[in-house]
Formats: sequence, structure tokens, C-alpha cells
Amino acid sequence: MPPSDDASPSVFDQALEYLRAQVTEGLGRIPRESIRQAVRLLENAPATFVYGAGRSGIIGRAFAMRLVQTGLTAYVIGESVTPIVRRGDCVFILSGRGESYSSIQAANIVRREGADLIVVTARRTSKLAHTANVLVPLEFPEDAEQRRYAPLGTLFESASLRLTDALIAELLARRGETEESMRKRHAIMV
Repeated sequence: MPPSDDASPSVFDQALEYLRAQVTEGLGRIPRESIRQAVRLLENAPATFVYGAGRSGIIGRAFAMRLVQTGLTAYVIGESVTPIVRRGDCVFILSGRGESYSSIQAANIVRREGADLIVVTARRTSKLAHTANVLVPLEFPEDAEQRRYAPLGTLFESASLRLTDALIAELLARRGETEESMRKRHAIMV
């Protein structure tokens, strides 16, 4: 039997409110010095390489696309056309748990090559966090509603998209770019 359409909030509405509140609070806890350092690295690197596994990887791809549209050089690690990371480049890794083998392996290669590493993770004590030049902690305390409204890494992933979009806005402002200049770099001229 389908749920009734009464006046009580639906699970959908409850989840929306929970996600809104948790993501906003989580983003508010990020040290602004971490953001300033990350922006400096992104702005000054000859190239930025982005990596994430699973849903974090999808958000990473979206971020790399926006970096290119901002006029920066960006690649996604793991794509067949991605060049070698070099000293002076910036690598941006998204990983909720900060313990995935592929992320740690990528970070170790980055450090060996002398590139700068920005890590966004929900666990500041993770192995990946310890490899970072700039750590952007995006942490969410567990509570009873999390498993119901935001299973697995949903809070981290939702917040990561907002975080990377806000980084793009900062880079646009610092570089004097606009939506119009971005549009000219869009894969499909819109």
C-alpha cells in the first residue's frame, strides 16, 4: 500500500533537511587556512591532476572539468590521455575514508615526483591525510539519522561537490574569469 499523502513530512523531506543541515555544518568546519592554501596551489600549478575512486571520482571529474573551463590545465588521473605528474604540479585527491589503496598509491607517487598534494577526506587521521601538503578535512560526526538519510559516504560526497564548486568560484574571482569566459571553454559551446 503506498504511503498516504498526509501533512507529516515525508522521508524525502526529512532527508533533504538532514542533508542540507549536515553538509552546511561540515563545510563550515573546514579551516579557512586550508582553503587559502589549496586555492594558492590550484591557481599557481602548471597543471592539476584530480583523483577519486567511486562516487568521489565522479565529483573529481566534475571538478577537473570546471578547472579547465576556468582556464586552468587539469587532468583526471587514470584517463589514457593523462600525462605524467611533474614537480610543481598539483594533485587533488578526494577520498571519504582516506584508506583506499588506489588513493594512497596515487599519493605516494605524487610525493615521490615532487608535486604538491591536496587531500580532501572525512578522516584527518587516515593514511591518505598524512600524505597531504594541504589537508582539507570534511568530517561528519556519525549520528542515528546518517544511515537512514545519508548512507555510506553520502554526506562527504554531497559536501565535496559544494566544496569544489566553491573553490571554482574563488578561482574565478581571483583570475578575473566570468561565466561567459568559462562558456567559451565548455566542451559544447553553450
